[in-house]
Amino acid sequence: MKAAKTPIFFSSSASAKTDLWQESCALRKQYWGCQVFLRGIVEISNHCRQNCLYCGLRRGNRRLRRYRMDGAAIFDAAKAVKRVGFGTVVLQSGEDSGLSAEAVAELVERIKRDLGLAVTLSLGEWDRATYALWRRSGADRYLLKLETMEEMQYARLRPGRRLSERLNALMHLRDLGYEVGSGLITGLPEETEESLDRGLEGLASLELDMLSVSPFIPHPETPLKGHPPGDVTTNLYAMALGRKLMPEAHIPVTSALGLQGDAVRLAALEVADVLMLSLTPPEVRGDYAIYPGKNGDLEDPQERAARFRPILEAAGFTVPSSAGGAWRLGAGS
Repeated sequence: MKAAKTPIFFSSSASAKTDLWQESCALRKQYWGCQVFLRGIVEISNHCRQNCLYCGLRRGNRRLRRYRMDGAAIFDAAKAVKRVGFGTVVLQSGEDSGLSAEAVAELVERIKRDLGLAVTLSLGEWDRATYALWRRSGADRYLLKLETMEEMQYARLRPGRRLSERLNALMHLRDLGYEVGSGLITGLPEETEESLDRGLEGLASLELDMLSVSPFIPHPETPLKGHPPGDVTTNLYAMALGRKLMPEAHIPVTSALGLQGDAVRLAALEVADVLMLSLTPPEVRGDYAIYPGKNGDLEDPQERAARFRPILEAAGFTVPSSAGGAWRLGAGS
């Protein structure tokens, strides 16, 4: 997947944006047909060593009730993902220094052996040796979002961190044989239409297997509590541009965008092809509060997951039982 040089879309006319949307819809159908791949997320910990200005899990949030699931609870949640018929479990957390790399490796190996699920990890930045251990244990994919590709903006939003460190981690993951995903948040401070274009083109140059584009939602316990939320329409067009630049990539409808309701979720699926639903146990799922409303519904996670199938089928989508791997590995054949 190589990014072609493209014009600036976010400064283009309304007709150009309509053309972009239609072209991206066609590319989605060309590569993934009407398929929607369902992934079950298990948010295993909300501890985080980072202090990002936009995230409710930041270590400076003293009002957040912290939790860390043990191995047995995580495996039980993975079994729930299997029961509802999803092909992939996503193990996600803050950047939790309290996680044992060896324990994660053992858990991944057990999930692969006993449940036969594809395993995606989204556990933040670790050293290459840890990534290698998890890959040897059977982890298939790794999602490591950048949120912005602008170096100075990145440094301000993630105090003490550098964009180059994140990019190096992505390269380690690619070299180790993971299916690799990353992404952006739209609507962050200092963002312009041009910087968003540059960010998507920069991500395309990384030849990703997965691309996430999510609207910013301010959290009241962060320094950005007064910043306006990201615009939904801008986020949808960013997803469309991502599809144009990376036609073969898996693109999810993020949970932040899903807060806008089923109508927006279904509209996004015209260019996206993945839904990731939280199956985190009810006793802790509300504490994974990266933004207000995240996991805020009271519906049983398994019932909620089952409810989506008829909604998708009524809208003309199909829900395959396969895990939906990377296109370059033959998932589209």
